[in-house]
Amino acid sequence: MKNLKYSFLFLLVFLAAGCSDSFFDINDNPNSPTDEAMQPNLLLPSVLNATATKMATSYDYAAHWMGYWARSGSYGPSNPLENYDLTTTYEQDEWVNGNTTVTYPTVSWYNILMDANVMERKAIETEQTFYVAIAKVIRSIGYMYLVDQYNNVPYTQALNLSEFISPAYDNGQDIYNDLLLQLDEAASLFASADVLVNPGIEDADIMFGGDALMWRKLVNTQRLKLLIRQSEIFGTTAPSEQLSKIQADGSGFLMSGETAEVNPGYAVDEYKQNPFYNTYLRDHTGTLIDNFNRANNYLLGLFMNNNDIRYQYVFNEARDPLSEDDLYFGYDFGFVDLDPDNPKAVNSSEVAGPGLAKSATQPQWLFTSVESLFLQAEATQRGWLNGDAHQAYIDAVTESFIWLGVENAADEAEDYLAQSRSIVSWSAAGSDQDKINLIATQKYLALPGINNFEAWVDYRRLGVPNVPLSLSPSRNGRHIPLRLLYPQNEYDYNGANVEAQGTIDAQTSTVFWDK
Repeated sequence: MKNLKYSFLFLLVFLAAGCSDSFFDINDNPNSPTDEAMQPNLLLPSVLNATATKMATSYDYAAHWMGYWARSGSYGPSNPLENYDLTTTYEQDEWVNGNTTVTYPTVSWYNILMDANVMERKAIETEQTFYVAIAKVIRSIGYMYLVDQYNNVPYTQALNLSEFISPAYDNGQDIYNDLLLQLDEAASLFASADVLVNPGIEDADIMFGGDALMWRKLVNTQRLKLLIRQSEIFGTTAPSEQLSKIQADGSGFLMSGETAEVNPGYAVDEYKQNPFYNTYLRDHTGTLIDNFNRANNYLLGLFMNNNDIRYQYVFNEARDPLSEDDLYFGYDFGFVDLDPDNPKAVNSSEVAGPGLAKSATQPQWLFTSVESLFLQAEATQRGWLNGDAHQAYIDAVTESFIWLGVENAADEAEDYLAQSRSIVSWSAAGSDQDKINLIATQKYLALPGINNFEAWVDYRRLGVPNVPLSLSPSRNGRHIPLRLLYPQNEYDYNGANVEAQGTIDAQTSTVFWDK
């Protein structure tokens, strides 16, 4: 944590705060940001865009591990992705910024959280409570992702570098508990916020345009997500106190057509395109940009063998199909192909299908209506929410078809749900747990490319679905990792605190909710 990297904007502020007044009297640059100039409305668009970008583009590894994507035939083996032999540098840009030498760096969660923290501090100073509430929501998202990958992480001391240059680690469960409290505060602030004393919120809020009701719906949906994560800890005991708070708020959840998405003004220009489109389909010149990620045969088979048309929206037809029977072509994860004549990237299906990458200027989803409805369906089946669990399940699956832009979506979803196949039939699921597993399976089928990370969460939480292991010859009996290893930077600069967490093994060490 000592060498936590800041965004360019925040770094300038940080440096300015540490220099003498006389220095700036001599070298007054009106174009350089100062702490005084860093108002909440200037920080919020960047924070929201960075959060959505992170969630949409950072979890390729989960997509591969969970049977969504696989390496194309144009590439050789990719380890440790495929043999699960994780290192302390693997995926470290979750923690510290990566690619800092390029114009478009990979932003870490701690970097995003630091900027959100500055925004919150500035908003508290000026009593702009709407911005304070948004910062708390971002905190709940960012730290949730960190805990879900590392378990215990720096939290209470993490962003206060003036006092804690080597911050201590907090328990993952304790962090989750506090994140729920942060969301309680956010809900109260949104309910009482006066938009007029939050200048610029309509423009700075590139997600909801200052709509407090939509933010309250997102708060409740994020609350439910944190609770569902802990389902196996709660067991048969509903988290009644938290559920009562959601009910008392009265705003409900994100519903059909209410995806939380951002658009700061995406354009067909360098570094200005929709992040998902720009990462997995084409750059601003129209050049195909991703030849590595391709459809995984496991997911493709689940779609095609069960009359599920969504594969045509999640994946693209091969640019140069081998035959009319191979318009959609995938690979087995970890398979080592030694035949130079076998299918390559151009012969296989890209992962940015027409239901996902609609245009370079489309909004970037942050929390979709699809995921929200599946969370509600599971909570209803568990008896946490009132309502008909079967209907909630139908609504969630149908929303997936609608969200992807499937032609005649409602009819296609109805036909799909009418099947007697166990992968889709509600009546075929006998026990309550079978129905929960069915909801999780359909959630898995609904979120490829949209939120790859959720599949890894549900796999660890419920063991659903039973995805195949990598075929890598160097896997050596290892199974899908249960967590990431702490980054090498922590061992280098915060050694005493990270070593206090004990010996971490990605094969045996778990996050607190993984029972």
